[in-house]
Amino acid sequence: MQARKEIAEDHLDRYISLTETALKKLRIAAPERSFLRKQADDFLEMAKSYCSDARGFREKGDFVNAFACINYAHGWLDCGARIGLFDVEGDDRLFTLYK
Repeated sequence: MQARKEIAEDHLDRYISLTETALKKLRIAAPERSFLRKQADDFLEMAKSYCSDARGFREKGDFVNAFACINYAHGWLDCGARIGLFDVEGDDRLFTLYK
């Protein structure tokens, strides 16, 4: 397999779509008045912000920074799902779960 030196538009669009789908699927698992709810809200806000940044960079044609942002966004989602802040209904296609 040859190493890539650029981000293909269709590749970037697939990752953005995957993250947007994940954002729509998850539900915050932590109770409203719990310490972990603040953490869940923060993780979700970080993911949404990075996803928005990715879309902005993509619109400007900056695929490298868009790809970096969308990976950060999905990393926040995976982490939140893995530690139980988000209920993702056991979806290990969109999220990296523990075991």
